[in-house]
Amino acid sequence: MFENLSHLKTYEAGKPIELVVREYGIKPENIIKLASNENPYGPSPKVIEAVKNLAHLMHRYPDDSFYELKEELAKNYEIDSSNIIIGAGSDQVLEFAVRAANPKKVLMAGITFAMYEIYSKQVNAKILKTPSITHNLDEFYEIYKKEKPEIIFLCVPNNPLGECLDARDVFEFIEKVDENILVVVDGAYQEFASFKDKNKEIKPKDILKYKNVLYTGTFSKAYGLGGMRVGFGIANEFIIKNLHKLRPPFNITTLSLIAAVSALKDKEWVKRGIEENFKEMQKYINFAKEKGLKYIDSFTNFIVLFVPNSTKLANELLKKGIIIRDMASYGFDAVRITIGKPDENDKLLNILRKLS
Repeated sequence: MFENLSHLKTYEAGKPIELVVREYGIKPENIIKLASNENPYGPSPKVIEAVKNLAHLMHRYPDDSFYELKEELAKNYEIDSSNIIIGAGSDQVLEFAVRAANPKKVLMAGITFAMYEIYSKQVNAKILKTPSITHNLDEFYEIYKKEKPEIIFLCVPNNPLGECLDARDVFEFIEKVDENILVVVDGAYQEFASFKDKNKEIKPKDILKYKNVLYTGTFSKAYGLGGMRVGFGIANEFIIKNLHKLRPPFNITTLSLIAAVSALKDKEWVKRGIEENFKEMQKYINFAKEKGLKYIDSFTNFIVLFVPNSTKLANELLKKGIIIRDMASYGFDAVRITIGKPDENDKLLNILRKLS
């Protein structure tokens, strides 16, 4: 039974607060979670109010056309609603893409979002990875020419490392790829990258001129709706119509739909959160320079620091009620830290200074 799944790994999510409460007996209010790239500021107060006001509708299925959400997204990205599909997180749209293409080979960066590989292995595809851990488009192109994969994943910016390709380079690469190869541009952190550097900004409307490109985005990061699980895909109508054949009915909840629509309307809240993110990230950069630690220049809401014995450090912090992500499973000593609120970052950095 289930022999066909024996080659699959289970995705390892960041440790939940509840686990630390159980294992270390620390009160929930004293735990700082900086492991899952969640937005520490949460959603706009207007989103919370909208959900409260309409919570009595939770016994009703959502509008399965997601008309209002698609209209808001279309307005936001200057596209047509027919170019949009809604998913339970962008992960679900990525799954639709893999199942629709049913690839024999899939190409991705040496280290990137784990679900690309997991979904691809579910359809028994061969996984191709670049030698470099970050995105090197020359390596991508060499492997593409030799192997001719049916899907190419570009994570822009890249999770879990944080680096980001320039938009111009992404489009130049797409131009060189055959139109029968699906290129997926994962923009889960695009709001952060485009704020920090306009050269990194990939506008979904520019994706639509290509027959073979799918852009994915999420409400889990910049919009602070990680627990609501809302994502979307943007592509030409041919791709979207085929992905819809795989979408189950009512695949996001009534309250998730309400929250996402409201979140899109409060652009000022999103902007303030992103501004604060990069202001606070500078504290970690200063710490790394102070201690002579290498780090990856990040265009996201997290930063990767290379530290000696990352597993020991992560475990020491757990005992103190601070959850970060140990990167040792990727083959090197580093930790990934989600940028938290000022007091959370200050507490962690004070502890790091004492431990180092």
